[in-house]
Amino acid sequence: MQVASYSDLRNNLKDYFDAVVDDNDTVIINRTKGKAVVLISLEEYNAIKETEYLMSSKKMMEAIRKGEEELKNGAGIEQMDGESIL
Repeated sequence: MQVASYSDLRNNLKDYFDAVVDDNDTVIINRTKGKAVVLISLEEYNAIKETEYLMSSKKMMEAIRKGEEELKNGAGIEQMDGESIL
């Protein structure tokens, strides 16, 4: 994670954008009066929104927890590299 002032961001915009997109970095941009902004890639934003969507579904969260419990109890199957799960 990087922290930048608005002026620094403006002066080095390409470098910050490249770090966010190419290195999956996050940039906190400090503004006046303590109001900061976060710069993330579209890929990261979409992943956050997908997680938010999944976690908002009670049924989906129950299925995830059930699967985790099954794995914890040894009910999973091992998949070899290149092997189809079907």
